[in-house]
Amino acid sequence: MKAVIGLGNPGKQYAKTRHNLGRMAIHHYLKRFSKERIKKTELRFSMVYRMDERLIVEPLTYMNLSGVSVKETCEKFSLSSADCLLVYDEYAVPFGKMKAKPGGGAGGHNGVASIIAELSTREISRLRLGIGIEAKLSDLVSFVLEEFDEDERQRLPELLERAADATECFFAEGLNAVMNRFNG
Repeated sequence: MKAVIGLGNPGKQYAKTRHNLGRMAIHHYLKRFSKERIKKTELRFSMVYRMDERLIVEPLTYMNLSGVSVKETCEKFSLSSADCLLVYDEYAVPFGKMKAKPGGGAGGHNGVASIIAELSTREISRLRLGIGIEAKLSDLVSFVLEEFDEDERQRLPELLERAADATECFFAEGLNAVMNRFNG
């Protein structure tokens, strides 16, 4: 069994923000499946969508507490960190690009820092979806909590489709295949 976890914040006020890109990506992936094939399980801190041995996990916590949700899901379904792929927004990656990697530090991302702390490991696979821009920012927090601009909204469907393809690749072939096909 493998899990793909889409990071973001709950609530309508955050639904269309850059920081919810991970959630958007998993919902886009779920649209590919008929509702009859998806079994929903609501845990205390997570909504889990199950398709056979594939789990799509939507944390119900705010981004900075994502680790609580991920730990709960791993314990409930007997998953190791090696069975999981985090999908989230990344300012260090240009908008529209994706970078997969097997682990590492949080890179300033509080959701990832929470997961590392709760799981007591940095070895958890990631699919970082680029939201970065060339201009320097004075306030990164405000930027990630803003909605996408017009240019980004036009390019967003292609990014979400590629993220869904990468999710499918992770389930079918693993992280190495995702890195080989989707990085860049």
